[in-house]
Amino acid sequence: MKTNSVFTKMITIGSAVMVAGFLTFSSIASAHVTVKPAQSMPSAWETYTIKVPSEKDLPTTKVTLKVPENLSFKQYQPVPGWKTTTEKNDADEITSITWEAESGGIEAGQFQQFVFVGENPAKDGELAWDAYQYYSDGSVVEWTGKEGSELPHSITTITENAATATPAAPTTDGHDAAATEDTATATDEATGTDTTATTPATGTTTDTAPSTDMNTMPMEQPASSNGLQVTTLIIAIIALVLGGVAVMNSRKRK
Repeated sequence: MKTNSVFTKMITIGSAVMVAGFLTFSSIASAHVTVKPAQSMPSAWETYTIKVPSEKDLPTTKVTLKVPENLSFKQYQPVPGWKTTTEKNDADEITSITWEAESGGIEAGQFQQFVFVGENPAKDGELAWDAYQYYSDGSVVEWTGKEGSELPHSITTITENAATATPAAPTTDGHDAAATEDTATATDEATGTDTTATTPATGTTTDTAPSTDMNTMPMEQPASSNGLQVTTLIIAIIALVLGGVAVMNSRKRK
């Protein structure tokens, strides 16, 4: 009887540990850097939002987002406490945007949203958002993988059948004002900050990107793989079943 009681306790404790481990792995895997919306209309001046959670027990201090080649980057919304810079190619087109914390950063258990406006391509297709997340220890996570990978990049589908999309702006100066108003509203909702700062258009962006070479930064390895998560779930379920059987047998013997 005593042996059965010890066995029952061991199974119960083991099951609890496995379930807790699975939940931890699941929360890490879901904490991706994402860009929304997932769908938009061709030629629309869309307000995009990149959401950056901190997965580690270290603050995220910088985020760089590569602008898809078929998207025309227009404007960004300034965020208090963050320095925003852009990088251009020889054709004076913005190819990346970087948000860098002036102090602190995104602490563990927190997330930050950054908002910008881009003009979508005229034809149906996909926008792949490659993002680079820097931590205070100098490590960087590259969110550049395909869908279903351990570190996937976000995809926005450009289609005439988009459920919700921003209408294409007129070809006058009025589209700048409309885009700025939409961007300011989205950022106020995300950060709870009331700001009336004027957002610079593409032609007035003069900042340059930081000189940090992303290729030389140490890569952060994912906390777990999808296969490990599935295996952990299966083991946890089996352990729970065995624990239940052991408890029933123990009660019958008593």
